[in-house]
Amino acid sequence: MPPQPTLRTERLLLRPFVLEDAAVVQRLAGARDVADTTLTIPHPYLDGMAESWIQTHGEAWERQERATFAITAPADGVIGAIALTLRLEHRRAELGYWIGRPFWNRGHATEAVRAVLAFGFDKLGLNRIHASHFTRNPASGRVMMKAGMQLEGMLRQHVVRWDHLEDLAVYSILRADRAHE
Repeated sequence: MPPQPTLRTERLLLRPFVLEDAAVVQRLAGARDVADTTLTIPHPYLDGMAESWIQTHGEAWERQERATFAITAPADGVIGAIALTLRLEHRRAELGYWIGRPFWNRGHATEAVRAVLAFGFDKLGLNRIHASHFTRNPASGRVMMKAGMQLEGMLRQHVVRWDHLEDLAVYSILRADRAHE
């Protein structure tokens, strides 16, 4: 398996994380506003957690299980993360992402999502990419729609986050959908 590639967009560089990114990951992902919009980011985000998380990426890529990218901007460095959790035997993946609070509402998530969708279809040969968000976070749904994903439906009280049942809105895009954009 070749090393995980780096992706470039007009304003962003999506690259593999390195251990030197751990402090900024802890600061950005550990903010309650960011952790609150995801299912898996811990809060509080304790020392060592970012390093442990980053150290899983290389092996996950090698096993063809996940491609995780640091979303970086030239003036700011790391501003977020985006990943595809791969199920290559089914030619599909689940998309997940977060952006640090200081960088919200600038179009970075949409730009990164578009790049990772293209990577998934064009380089990994995927047929379907899906994603979900808490329904109380409609901004994430707008990102998915701007990137060409379609709402499939809602999973009511599907997950528990911080002792609260959460509804998930589910989106997807198929390889064939891209031909219509």
